[in-house]
Amino acid sequence: MTDFNSKTSHKSRLRRSVLKTRQSLSEAERRDRSDRICRQLLSSSAFASAKTVLGYFSFRGEPDLSPAIDGDRRWGFPRCVGKSLTWHYWNLGDPLVDGAFGIREPHPQAEAIAPASVDLMLVPAVACDANGYRLGYGGGFYDRLLSLPQWQQVRAIAIVFDFAYLPQLPVDGWDRQLDGVCTESQFHLFEKHDNSSTVS
Repeated sequence: MTDFNSKTSHKSRLRRSVLKTRQSLSEAERRDRSDRICRQLLSSSAFASAKTVLGYFSFRGEPDLSPAIDGDRRWGFPRCVGKSLTWHYWNLGDPLVDGAFGIREPHPQAEAIAPASVDLMLVPAVACDANGYRLGYGGGFYDRLLSLPQWQQVRAIAIVFDFAYLPQLPVDGWDRQLDGVCTESQFHLFEKHDNSSTVS
């Protein structure tokens, strides 16, 4: 119990620290950093080969993926339903609704996406570490999703600013290792269950 409480406390401190740094960015700086992340993403082979990509709508100062959204591939975005995420196709110009936590979501009647159709998932995060572990907001939505067998074969990439790409995060048993990370300065694919990483 002490170890659990220690990890939880450490995660909470890290979350507050990184969010404070993120919230201190000016709108112009956030936009510039987001643009650079999108350029890294667009130049990666993982993105170039993906036909169906799952993204997210920026919230609370997260990197903005808007510059990367194009008509060359199909895009999907999440809806928060209870304690789970469901995924739906979305095209530029399609209506959005305010969902749980005030995050924009596709319309409830938008076409659902099956995991087998997905080539790449871009995952929002407070932070990510060099082993592919993600620090989220504490709700566990993505950890639960990525624990499901049908989602485990989908390549998942954390999207964070450089200052949120940390050497090591405290890890709990339910934390799921991601396949890569994209920041302003780099796109890395991890070797799963290995501390090494390679640039793509």
